[in-house]
Amino acid sequence: MARYTGSVCRQCRRENMKLFLKGDRCYTDKCAIERRNYAPGQHGQGRIKVSDYGTQLREKQRVKRTYGLLEKQFRSYFKKADQMKGVTGENLLVLLERRLDSMVYRLGFASSRNESRQLVRHGHFLVNGRKVNIPSYLVRPGDEITLREKSREVVRINEALDGVMRRGVPSWVELDRAGFKGTVKTLPVREEMTTPAFNERLIVELYSK
Repeated sequence: MARYTGSVCRQCRRENMKLFLKGDRCYTDKCAIERRNYAPGQHGQGRIKVSDYGTQLREKQRVKRTYGLLEKQFRSYFKKADQMKGVTGENLLVLLERRLDSMVYRLGFASSRNESRQLVRHGHFLVNGRKVNIPSYLVRPGDEITLREKSREVVRINEALDGVMRRGVPSWVELDRAGFKGTVKTLPVREEMTTPAFNERLIVELYSK
């Protein structure tokens, strides 16, 4: 499967906002946005006139890159969100947050979504007692996500859990640090999804053309 293997900090600079792709580094002065707050490349510091289409495209790219999706995957989520009841843009963000790799990241078992995706693929987690190694698996309210017994000594996971208070745990999930497990209390609502700050209406406008 195709995937981006370049510098993730370059992506944050291109989108001119923190996408929190580098884990703990994003919370320090070493963050690329803090050090070079302009687009990468030879003309990164030049004045660029952005059209309405360009603004919509950039917003789509921000969300897509934050969740580590390819265009085909992202469009599939949008179509599913458009078929659901409610506001399409909000439905889209909720679907993306319901991904297992995103929930693992939100619970603090990984310091970035890229890392959480790798942990899920390697079979480190159970959902309601069953091993699930599909990052795109959609969790539901009441689901319990547990770190497997033999994975509880993994240094990287424990380091991520130690730093969970700095990143924060969203209100729609509950972390049991001692038990190495978390529970999905409810589906997130738009007001709670503030990091990073997206304008999903621009994405709806883009795909509605």
